[in-house]
Amino acid sequence: MSLTVAEQVATRAELQKNFAILNWSVDRVAVALQTTPEHLQAVLALEPAYIEEPWILKRFLEEKIRLAGREPVPFTALVGNPEDYWFLKQRRIQSGILAPQ
Repeated sequence: MSLTVAEQVATRAELQKNFAILNWSVDRVAVALQTTPEHLQAVLALEPAYIEEPWILKRFLEEKIRLAGREPVPFTALVGNPEDYWFLKQRRIQSGILAPQ
């Protein structure tokens, strides 16, 4: 999934806003996603090792925010069900793990 420059800017901002709403440390989220803080930061900056990783982070953030009784910021480019995108590896997304670099 190729994002335009505007979509990349928006997606980075949406990931950051949701990360702020969750209010967990980078270290805590990294542990939960079985990755390193550095790799988590790379995914937040849309520099993932795999194209599926922003989807993994999006799902994680949305789930944890909702469990905390809050509402996540909606995404404008990462929309719908990732299963609808044939080029995404569903097994990777379903694992819920970000690959350490």
